[in-house]
Amino acid sequence: MRTSHLSFETQDGVTLAYDDIGSGIPLLCLAGLTRNMDDFEPVVDHFAHRARIIRLDSRGRGASQFTDPATYTIAQESKDALALLDHLKVDRVALLGTSRGGLIAMVLAATAKERLSGVLLNDIGPELDSSGLAHIMTYLGRPCPYSSYSDAADKLPLALGPHFSNVSRSLWLTYARRLWSIGPTHLELRYDPQLRDAVEAAAMDKTPDLWPLFDALCDLPLAVLRGANSNLLSRNCLEQMQVRRPDMIAAQVADRGHVPFLDEPESVSVIERFLAQIEESAA
Repeated sequence: MRTSHLSFETQDGVTLAYDDIGSGIPLLCLAGLTRNMDDFEPVVDHFAHRARIIRLDSRGRGASQFTDPATYTIAQESKDALALLDHLKVDRVALLGTSRGGLIAMVLAATAKERLSGVLLNDIGPELDSSGLAHIMTYLGRPCPYSSYSDAADKLPLALGPHFSNVSRSLWLTYARRLWSIGPTHLELRYDPQLRDAVEAAAMDKTPDLWPLFDALCDLPLAVLRGANSNLLSRNCLEQMQVRRPDMIAAQVADRGHVPFLDEPESVSVIERFLAQIEESAA
């Protein structure tokens, strides 16, 4: 993992961390709700030779500034993504969005489609399975229960075993380092615990129909990855997405739940095909 990042300031004065590496098609990577840019290390490893990989830590996550939790919204984070593109003077990007990052991608397709050259959704769609949402609330904003990275690597297979199998201990260690930092007695969250307040506040509103946002992706190259054991993106939702977009590149990642790590053969293959389609569209 990188220990230093680039940064810029948003219009409302929040400092956000990002990374910009590689050359080729600009590929903006947006992480999930509690995650950060380190989730995209496999993408850098496999594709920095053919894509300019831009990774953003959303406000309140990773190395970005913790701020008013009322601004931890998909609408604001969509504006932050556009602000980063403006800061870098990048007109259009392909967007790889994991979970919440994919929801941001769909919002941008509806509000700023001219800035997108294509979208790859990692284990997210226009319907969110209630069991997955309930699971997120069991840990969101709660202290990490593990005393060390080694302790986490020992216990994560039991905690996530039903959804993730065939994961080596070294990969669990990598996973733990991406999610938590070392604290005095326990591992510590790498995001603002008040993110829970923002999610609870949003849950009080009626859940909007997200299918119009998915349909806004029309005419854009589109790909989707689903963890075969995902509890957030159902198999039925994926099938409905394929009916609406029969041209969509799609794959299910064996032995993975929410979310695939992006280093799996299925993931690498989909990213490869997606980038090739973007390159062909740009030619």
